[in-house]
Amino acid sequence: MKAAGKLDEAWFTVETIDAGTFAISEYRHWEETHCYLLCGTNRAVLIDTGLGVGNIQSAVRSLTTLPITVMTTHAHWDHIGGHRYFPDTAVHEAEKDWLSGGFPLPLAAVKRNLTCRPCSFPKDFSIDRYEIFQGEPTRLLHDGDCIDLESRKLEVIHTPGHSPGHCCFYEPERKYLFSGDLVYCGCLDAFYPTTDPLAFWGSVRKIQSLDIARIFPGHHSLRVPVDIISRIEAGFCQLANTGNLIQGNGVFDFGDFQIHI
Repeated sequence: MKAAGKLDEAWFTVETIDAGTFAISEYRHWEETHCYLLCGTNRAVLIDTGLGVGNIQSAVRSLTTLPITVMTTHAHWDHIGGHRYFPDTAVHEAEKDWLSGGFPLPLAAVKRNLTCRPCSFPKDFSIDRYEIFQGEPTRLLHDGDCIDLESRKLEVIHTPGHSPGHCCFYEPERKYLFSGDLVYCGCLDAFYPTTDPLAFWGSVRKIQSLDIARIFPGHHSLRVPVDIISRIEAGFCQLANTGNLIQGNGVFDFGDFQIHI
């Protein structure tokens, strides 16, 4: 991937995946959150909007003038922070209430997570003014929905477990999987009260049937080996077979990924 430049005091790093697809990343924060801009013919999709620390709209507008629809992998604070910059947003129906007043974590807890490790925030960022996005989505997503950008199409795959309404987005023509927090190199979280380890395992099994050439995760390294999907499934299977797939059992290490339950 080729770096296309740095914006907002280098808070966002933009990397080109192909001529119409870009990763917009927040590498300066420990979450190393990724959002993805997919440009079609008359419209573009932005998958997630990150932490809400910098103005992601500036990064997006440096890449396209097309109207933007935000597709939310899930409504956790670190994936919806920039939703306020975009009037057209979509979320799975199971998490509609999280966006419109029922976010499952208090603001104080989110602020602690945001600042729990040293970070060089942009000069104009104030933790005192930081808020969790709340608003009404313009579209509700369902398993099997097709997002049609004319020159390219995305499939919505409901993959609960990390959260009730978690979705992956699959582009069959390019064989791209935008995996959110279901698959990445790092610690996979299924220990929150709103997570479900068994559903997480089932969702990993669900995406195993896809023909995938590239995985684009919600966090950390953009270079994710495709075989990690089968290895994550095997990890969950091992935990289930040993009676460990129960919330509260801790963190289990499988090399380039961990499972926290």
